[in-house]
Amino acid sequence: MKVTIAGCGVVGATIAYELSQVPDLEITVVDAQPTPIQADVKECPSSTGAALGVLMGAISKKEKGRNLRMRLFGIQYYNHLVPQLAELTGRSILFNRQGILMLQFPEDDLTVWNRLIEVRRNQDLPLELWDRERLNAEFPFLQQASAAVYSPSDRQIHPIALTQALIEGAKMRGVAFKFGAKVLGMQGHQTQTSEGSIDSDYLVISAGIGSREISAVDIRPVLGQAIHLRLPQPLSNSDLPVITGNDVHIVPLGNAEYWVGATVEFPTESGEVLPPDREMFDAVMKQAIAFCPNLKGAEVVRSWFGLRPRPQGRPAPVIEEVQPNVLLASGHYRNGVLLAPATAEQVKAKILQIDSSI
Repeated sequence: MKVTIAGCGVVGATIAYELSQVPDLEITVVDAQPTPIQADVKECPSSTGAALGVLMGAISKKEKGRNLRMRLFGIQYYNHLVPQLAELTGRSILFNRQGILMLQFPEDDLTVWNRLIEVRRNQDLPLELWDRERLNAEFPFLQQASAAVYSPSDRQIHPIALTQALIEGAKMRGVAFKFGAKVLGMQGHQTQTSEGSIDSDYLVISAGIGSREISAVDIRPVLGQAIHLRLPQPLSNSDLPVITGNDVHIVPLGNAEYWVGATVEFPTESGEVLPPDREMFDAVMKQAIAFCPNLKGAEVVRSWFGLRPRPQGRPAPVIEEVQPNVLLASGHYRNGVLLAPATAEQVKAKILQIDSSI
């Protein structure tokens, strides 16, 4: 069976890697960008390049349902995948296993967290509520927060390093990649591209914002900005979790370097993407410095922005057959990295016509 995948961000690359382990599948990945995803660019052509790779499972407020199952599946998947990919490709993937610390402020209502902690206890997922005394003992550099919720089982992963390793691993298993070609659609048993046709039994559309040009599903771009900072010395001598407060993340990278982000900038009603908003970016930095004053005056290594694919009028992501043998697996919005493994699992189940475990 021949499968063509449109899009080679983290979702497309994960689908390709998973399908490469199925015997008798011939897989081709097509991406409109001229090269595989690159690090250290200012304007990211894919949502993957703009992502921070924060993986919120137990600490998300989803108590049950498909979305929670997809989140937890993704985290367990990465726990096993990262060492597997490192052994297969020899690549190092930054993977923070220290969990996520979500700061709470005096105006926040902690009753919802007390309830969620009980729910998670019944699900065998650890979740802890820290008071100010515990928070100050663990991380004295944090200010303003009156409490914090700590999830030791959640993770963070470097999206670009991950995607590059998935591409290399898939190549080693026989997957073909064609960059600089745009998928136009499928006719009969051929995927039509700007560079010619490809024999295909299935077409999987996972091209983020570009998916809307191939399918009829309304997916809108939401811009996000982030920044890479370097401090004279690390915030702590210990390995840190991801620290988040009021939806602003501080992601430790090692060597006294950190990512901070990200903004959420919606398009106009007509879908037009506006330029990055400097005021919104400054507001994110102001929030981060308010609860972590040591960030003030940090050296800016780089700043960047990218577009996240958000489905209109329906939950993210969209995983469905849009026409016979054409699967849409896109619209992951802010959780592409987290939900990519579960997406790949569901795509594989649909192609092989078996029940999904999710």
